[in-house]
Amino acid sequence: MESSGAVVNFLLGWPRMHHLFALLCLAAVVYKFTVLLVKRRAAFRSCEAFPGPPAHWLFGHVMEFKQDGTDFEKILKWAQQYPYAFPLWFGPFICFVNIHHPDYVKTLLTSTEPKDDLAYRFITSWIGEGLLVSKGQRWFRHRRLLTPGFHYDVLKQYVKLMSDSAEIMLDKWESFAYTNQSFELFEQVSLMTLDSILKCAFSYNSNCQTEGGTNAYIKAVYELSDLVNLRVRTFPYHNDLIFYLSPHGFRYRKACRVAHSHTEKVIRKRKEALKEEKEREPRVCHDESQQGLSDEDLRAEVDTFMFEGHDTTASSLGFILYCLACHPEHQKMCRDEIIDVLHGKDSIEWEDLNKIPYTTMCIKESLRLYPPVPGIARQITKPMTFFDGRTLPAGFRVGTSVYGIHRNAAVWENPNVFDPLRFLPENVSKRSPHAYVPFSSGPRNCIGQNFAMNEMKVVTALTLKRYQLSEDPTCKPKIIPRLVLRSLNGIHIKIKPADPQE
Repeated sequence: MESSGAVVNFLLGWPRMHHLFALLCLAAVVYKFTVLLVKRRAAFRSCEAFPGPPAHWLFGHVMEFKQDGTDFEKILKWAQQYPYAFPLWFGPFICFVNIHHPDYVKTLLTSTEPKDDLAYRFITSWIGEGLLVSKGQRWFRHRRLLTPGFHYDVLKQYVKLMSDSAEIMLDKWESFAYTNQSFELFEQVSLMTLDSILKCAFSYNSNCQTEGGTNAYIKAVYELSDLVNLRVRTFPYHNDLIFYLSPHGFRYRKACRVAHSHTEKVIRKRKEALKEEKEREPRVCHDESQQGLSDEDLRAEVDTFMFEGHDTTASSLGFILYCLACHPEHQKMCRDEIIDVLHGKDSIEWEDLNKIPYTTMCIKESLRLYPPVPGIARQITKPMTFFDGRTLPAGFRVGTSVYGIHRNAAVWENPNVFDPLRFLPENVSKRSPHAYVPFSSGPRNCIGQNFAMNEMKVVTALTLKRYQLSEDPTCKPKIIPRLVLRSLNGIHIKIKPADPQE
């Protein structure tokens, strides 16, 4: 009888427990919402000195960006209306002050302020806490350990490997050279830069350029970039649990598994090769106390370099070749310079890279018009005052629009015109060094920028030596912001065998 009474009492008490749980959940929701409202009011107060375009109370400015190839035009229009900086809202609670002037950029990028905790947090499960997203002593130690790997003595030996990868791609292009039809080059350039980074950084021959079908790793990178962009723009997805339970979260985890499987295979093969050669890890992975990177740190840096080392360079090269296709007069001057330097050689060598100044200026001008990383975001840890006296408080997010800076009409004359002579030394000396930041600037600049510039020179030179490029006026790129700059409809050009006499 006592046990029966206990059961009855439990059953009678269950609804009360249910109600209590519901009240606790409601209280948690009210508390969270109150905290967010307080943060929203604080953000409004913090950026009062920065007027900007009107924002929707719920969606912010997200709905202004149509993802149809016109988003950068919107940014440039706002940049003209609001000089130096303006706020951008991603949903009702997340605000960035978007800066687009060299004097503002100098203040931010010369600091050691960490990357922001929104977009960069969303990619941590993919690339780990490598150089791109780490901060503080962890970032400083990793940067110091990895910097020797980019010394020019190391980079010198990569030129032959880069040339080999480029020639494989250019051999494949023979099938397009006699058709007078355009073809999409970004995917093939991506395969080539992936092949190159695997050979140079990891001594790994993947044969990814000659395998049939779509490369699973590159497909996963496209998918991950799109999903990170979607997550930033969809404010409910800022919550980890909501994103995890969503169909997009499932796709993200699936793509992550593909990317991680690829890097784990590369790491395993490299360790096997080192074991067979009876070598220890490269010295660049050890500090003065002979402490190297942990397995977790190693994987994070491999994931970071695999992504950053191929995707940004692929974007850069795709738009470089497109710019030269659209400007045959500059293309011819580059080709003449390259042929003169090579003296009949089939390949390019380390010593040749500094002998092609006009080609280098064309590369830089393309990077100005189409920066591979169109935006950078930081979260300031202490109040930051800009040159005009306006101040942002600690904790605020600041976005650098590299695309906006590079096309700022107050800095660049005729900013949308392709003019390589902007990079003549006498013209460069007249500008702020922060007017041109395709590799960022300051202490957190791109560690691989010399590697990337060398690869761009090698591939551009070998391409122009073999082919004459022309644009397809019916298929102009519709550029969209992702982790790297992409074209919604790809990058299309036509090619034919180069005639040095033309």
